[in-house]
Amino acid sequence: MMIFWWILIIAVVVVLVKWAATSTGGWPGNGNNRLNKSALDILEERYARGEIDKEEYEEKKMDLMR
Repeated sequence: MMIFWWILIIAVVVVLVKWAATSTGGWPGNGNNRLNKSALDILEERYARGEIDKEEYEEKKMDLMR
């Protein structure tokens, strides 16, 4: 009977961890925080990282502002 008690406790812990991870949008730092950012925020990050040049940044920014 004791083994069933421990299996139940472990199952409850697993369910709680899974629920906590999905209800907050995922684990911190795994990239899921993009869901809360605007397109302009993402564009600014791409420019800051050097993924796009100034010309492309300005062009896309104007498109987003329309």
